[in-house]
Amino acid sequence: EVQLVESGGGSVQAGGSLRLSCAASRFTFDDFVIGWLRQAPGKEREGVSCISSSDGSTYYAESVKGRFTISSDYAKNTVYLQMNSLKPEDTAVYYCATGSSDYVFFNDIGYLEVWGQGTLVTVSS
Repeated sequence: EVQLVESGGGSVQAGGSLRLSCAASRFTFDDFVIGWLRQAPGKEREGVSCISSSDGSTYYAESVKGRFTISSDYAKNTVYLQMNSLKPEDTAVYYCATGSSDYVFFNDIGYLEVWGQGTLVTVSS
């Protein structure tokens, strides 16, 4: 079974940057989407960004476009989320997950297949 382990969370002031990493034990199939979701206190979990293994297409939530960048290094089985210009509203537990399409990341997270344990990002004003 594939396992995902997130790292890189922490506390930062507004305007600062963090880079999250998601290390996968292995990828057992060639065509998949991997990315990030987050859950802020008192809110539902939401898709943030994902990347397709087949063609490298990237997808972002409107709230993070222009500030966050997702990238992958499949030789290392690792996906990254570079987060710049962080805002207090970015405070959340960030989860890495895999799925079959970008659609499920933003519309139907119940169909995501594998989840990491999450890493906390706290942005202070």
